[in-house]
Amino acid sequence: MDQSIVFDLDLIKRYDKSGPRYTSYPTALELHEGFGEAEYLRHIQKSNAAGGPLSLYFHIPFCDTVCFYCACNKIVTKNRAHAVPYLDNLCKEIEMQGKLFDNSRPVNQLHWGGGTPTFLNYQQMKRLMETTREHFNLHDDDSGEYSIEVDPRETNDLTIAQLRELGFNRISLGLQDFDPDVQKAVNRLQSKEQTFAVLEAARKEGFRSTNIDLIYGLPLQTVNSFADTLDQVLAYAPDRFSIFNYAHMPSRFKTQRQINDADLPTSAVKLEILQMVGQKLTDAGYVYIGMDHFAKPDDELAVAQREGKLYRNFQGYSTHSDCDLVGLGVTSIGRVGDAYMQNYKELDEYDAAISQGKLPVFRGVDLDQDDKLRRAVITQLICHFELTFSKIETEFAINFAEYFAPELENLRLMKADGLLDLNADGIQVSTAGRLLIRNICMVFDKYLAQKQQQFSKVI
Repeated sequence: MDQSIVFDLDLIKRYDKSGPRYTSYPTALELHEGFGEAEYLRHIQKSNAAGGPLSLYFHIPFCDTVCFYCACNKIVTKNRAHAVPYLDNLCKEIEMQGKLFDNSRPVNQLHWGGGTPTFLNYQQMKRLMETTREHFNLHDDDSGEYSIEVDPRETNDLTIAQLRELGFNRISLGLQDFDPDVQKAVNRLQSKEQTFAVLEAARKEGFRSTNIDLIYGLPLQTVNSFADTLDQVLAYAPDRFSIFNYAHMPSRFKTQRQINDADLPTSAVKLEILQMVGQKLTDAGYVYIGMDHFAKPDDELAVAQREGKLYRNFQGYSTHSDCDLVGLGVTSIGRVGDAYMQNYKELDEYDAAISQGKLPVFRGVDLDQDDKLRRAVITQLICHFELTFSKIETEFAINFAEYFAPELENLRLMKADGLLDLNADGIQVSTAGRLLIRNICMVFDKYLAQKQQQFSKVI
């Protein structure tokens, strides 16, 4: 398939509005507290009956210092002792959850996120992985997709070797920007030497995929300054890039109030940066996966997209659409059976549930048939930029044109604008429409009208 993009400034300006990133459908805003432990247990039973591999996500919420742009669920502390009771609780949750899932089900995907997972020391990380192996069926032959997010400021050659020993084979490095003025403005001071030493160590230890996270739209950024950062990273040729649009929402995220609004680049500058990023990465041989993600053509994400096997979950793009996702730790979200569920967001509530021997699930949502249908449509579009109506009709026993008559009317307007091609057989997103794939997916979101203002801008 064609994995290129075209930057159409006029289209982007017209369609740049707020909308979900669709790491799930329905989005996390639809989770409610009427869904608890009993409902989760019911879906685990259905999941075990269906069988299949599992995916595990572990949330390690601690950070040593706060980055002002951050919108993640984190706990900022320099006191490493705070990790001890949390790790105890997390290991207890692993044991509780592990007993509920059929142990014959292999864990094909595992991810540690945060926060900063490397806030934990080696003995703590080893304990966490050993506890997971004791209660879940992890691969021993390095065939699983086991990934971790790291902060290069808290990682060195020894840490990387230890992570590889523990079974991790994919790694994502947080960077955001090398410009010293930008780093000061967002309170994240990080040198090139630190960053590239970790990247090189990961390659030396045999990590099969390396990713660099960058953010555009941060205070004091310019097209030239961000181009300089990008050039420096391109010289080391990571396998993937995640280049996110900074969503400035200080009313929701207190740490963002430390950022001076006057220092933020204008919308026009952000668009110039985005255009520059697309051009540089395309010229360097990377392909556009979608939703801020680029990868080398031989990377497993790019291959999965060409083969029609790409999927999207709460960690972003994935090659494992067949896995139920088990969320572990404070605030983590899972997808098991026909439901999404989330653990308590506050440490004291999480601790109280674990202490009582209860699963720390506090909200969730059951998907009805319409939810599953719309999820299938959105997933296909956001992962592969195309949709064949007959496949959806066969799977869900509907007539697509009748079921989605209002949505198809909206798509005809997008067709007239050049975002997509639409005919009786299906939808084909244009190269110019790929940067606006969220807008196309939003047409099929029945919940969006009441919630749109709570999401970030598309571009």
